[in-house]
Amino acid sequence: MNKTYLVFKHEFLNMLHRTGFIIMTLIVPLIFILAIVIYQIVSGAIQPSGEITSIGYVDNIGGFEQYTSQGNINLVRFNSVEEANKSLVAKDVKEYFVLDQSYMSTSLISLYTLEKQLIPPPEEVDAVKNFLTSNLLSGKVPQPTIDIIEASLNVVAVRLTETGAIAPEQGGVGNVLVPAIFSLLLVLSITFSSTYLLQGLGDEKENRLIEVLLSSVSTRQLIIGKVLGIGAAGLAQVLVWVISTPFIVNYASSSVGGFLSTLQIPLNFLLLCIIYFILGYLLFAVISTAIGAISPSAREGQQLATIFTLTAICPLWFASPIIMFPNNPVFIFLTIFPLTAPVTLIMRLGSTDVAAWQIIVSVIVLLLSIAVGLFLTVKIVRTFLLMYGKRPSLGTIIRNLRSG
Repeated sequence: MNKTYLVFKHEFLNMLHRTGFIIMTLIVPLIFILAIVIYQIVSGAIQPSGEITSIGYVDNIGGFEQYTSQGNINLVRFNSVEEANKSLVAKDVKEYFVLDQSYMSTSLISLYTLEKQLIPPPEEVDAVKNFLTSNLLSGKVPQPTIDIIEASLNVVAVRLTETGAIAPEQGGVGNVLVPAIFSLLLVLSITFSSTYLLQGLGDEKENRLIEVLLSSVSTRQLIIGKVLGIGAAGLAQVLVWVISTPFIVNYASSSVGGFLSTLQIPLNFLLLCIIYFILGYLLFAVISTAIGAISPSAREGQQLATIFTLTAICPLWFASPIIMFPNNPVFIFLTIFPLTAPVTLIMRLGSTDVAAWQIIVSVIVLLLSIAVGLFLTVKIVRTFLLMYGKRPSLGTIIRNLRSG
């Protein structure tokens, strides 16, 4: 056990001193802070300056004379299209539209402008719509009713418990965003931690340092020490991200506002993230160790490990369906399948209450996979770690496992 601790300590401290590890640990929070700053700069640049915009119109129907002031947009009436065209060419108005009898049956108007536009600016469309609506309803319904009709509809979903009380954890875009971000961080941490393990093992094998190590410690001690040491460093990395998250959210809510101000990160969610990081990392670390043992070089090992890394990432490719249909049988299966379980479960937590049995089964399957994987990896390492040259075929590996 003492030798296992020495390997653990060496790998843990070695990881903490890696420049790439330090940069990765610090750069993730900095990227989010930088994104918030960029959002502030961009939103400040595109914020309406208060300048009044003039839009012309030709009223061939009659009765559209009031409510010509719509915020920062003034509507200017012209008696003919020719007059409106001259004003547009002289740039007295930014654009103009024509109202005729077809509008009353089709609700369609054409906006004439000198600029090339993909779609008309939303604020101008809203101003024209409110102008038309107010004039059509003027004198027929009270002004407060007109204001309600013109206002955007705001719908807020309130989640209740089975007893009818307001649930402490509400849904919303924010609650979907948090699991999505944590899923991405989870993939990054597990991938980088297992990659460091694979790279270190490959380098030691290429440099023949592994022969010296195996003369001092047993195969099991070496594997467990390496896996736990690098895993502990990865967990420390995750904890740095978790601890920095509330501060980043508070900064974002004060700077950006909106739904971010109501963002919630429940304690049980954080605990599940940590649990699934540990289990996910242990599984991929065991797989990476086996790949490192059979690979003649670190580069070849990383190429082979990409297959398993893509499997872990694949739930992110189906993020939208998982969020929209979290209880689909396919995604329940991915929650239980060990290679995709960590990311899929975290993403599903944002849009549904995952049944307790699914979490329990998922954890049990992960634990069994880790145990079986560790047992097979120890056999693979004993057989192939000191073999150099060509990578053994799958058939050779299976035959050696059977005979061992």
